[in-house]
Amino acid sequence: MVDANDKLAYFQAITGLEDTDLCEEILTAHGWDLELAISSFTNTANHTPSPEDPSDSGTTSIVSDFGGGDGLRSIPQSSHQSGQSSNAVAAPGFSWRIITLPISVISGSLGLISRAVGLGLWAAGGVLSYSVGMIGLRVGRDGEASAQLLSVPAVGNEAVQFVARFEQDFGTRRPNFVSEGFMDALQRSRNSFKLLFVYLHSPDHPDTPSFCERTLCSEMLVAYVNENFVSWGGSIRASEGFKMSNSLKASRYPFCAVVMAATNQRILLLQQVEGPKSPEEMLSILNRVVEESASVLGTARHEAEQRRINVRLREEQDAAYRAALEADQARENQRREEQERLEREAAEAERKRQEEEEACERAAQEAAEKEAALARMRQEKALSLGAEPEKGPDVTQVVVRFPTGQRKERRFHSAALIQSVYDFVDSLGCVDAESYSLVSNFPRVVYGPEKLSLSLKEAGLHPQASLFLELNS
Repeated sequence: MVDANDKLAYFQAITGLEDTDLCEEILTAHGWDLELAISSFTNTANHTPSPEDPSDSGTTSIVSDFGGGDGLRSIPQSSHQSGQSSNAVAAPGFSWRIITLPISVISGSLGLISRAVGLGLWAAGGVLSYSVGMIGLRVGRDGEASAQLLSVPAVGNEAVQFVARFEQDFGTRRPNFVSEGFMDALQRSRNSFKLLFVYLHSPDHPDTPSFCERTLCSEMLVAYVNENFVSWGGSIRASEGFKMSNSLKASRYPFCAVVMAATNQRILLLQQVEGPKSPEEMLSILNRVVEESASVLGTARHEAEQRRINVRLREEQDAAYRAALEADQARENQRREEQERLEREAAEAERKRQEEEEACERAAQEAAEKEAALARMRQEKALSLGAEPEKGPDVTQVVVRFPTGQRKERRFHSAALIQSVYDFVDSLGCVDAESYSLVSNFPRVVYGPEKLSLSLKEAGLHPQASLFLELNS
């Protein structure tokens, strides 16, 4: 008795399907009748879409977690799905299946061998990933590397090489494939509010040359694609092209798809076209996708424009607010500077007033001190003169005339020094000048410092003398 696991493995080997869940659904739908399930799958594989219904070649899908092959979830467009064409080939009979059974077994065996090789490579890759993790490189959740499989320069270089090789093989009249990685191209399409036209190039497929020359490079298709799409192409021989063929579940070539950016690093698969198509068929398919997506792109464009308007409005409001704030700050600074200037002027005026008051106080104090010193000096000199002597033969009468016309006289002993006459004048306080001389007119004699030590008698001023006080300049 063959168990379900053996049937499932045999069905996968015959059909080449890798999705275990899908194989289980097909077998369950046919009551786990292996022959009936294989026959039904063969009928489906041999179905050929009619030119009048190009929508059979693609469905709207969401490809999640870009880069993985298990993220494709197909959502059929019921309004664009058609039945089998009247030209479809009838399902082969039991005798034909018996004839082709050895071929199927051989094919299945090759498939098993290839899976074994793939399993070995997967195991080797797991060991390598573990080794990389052991040396300290960060590994993401569920064993997925946190870093991208391809660096940005690598995928960009692949895109440049693809464009150069495509032009070399098919000429320069082609869709304007961008020379950058797929995710950059997707972001470019999102920023320009266009859909992304994807072409996966299979150099070894027999239909590839004719499709590229007659359809992909046809004048009307090139013009339409360049006007309405951002285009990205990649060879399935290159890393990113092979990666995208797994992500988009490409099963037949030539393969084209129309995608658009979704949220969270996901892409929305709007249409896929598998197998050769004429330019008219491609135009019809692409035109339908453009028309169906026009409202979505228009809404996105409108929202982006509204965001730009809002951003510009906020920037203008912020600029106006900053200008008003700067004006207020300028006025406040000017007011504060004016207030500081007035305070400085008031402080300077107060300082000058205090200095003047202090100067006046010092001058008054100095004048008082000087006056007190003069008073003490007059008193001391008056005391040094002693009592005025009475008239007698040894007494000299001295008269001193001041510039003001005032006249003072006193009696001195004839032996008294001329300095005594100066002390007498100083004790009177009638002269404000600090330097003066006593002078006699007839004959004119100046009794200066050199004669202060002479006695009145020696100086010829006995018994009487009349002296004038002259201020020294």
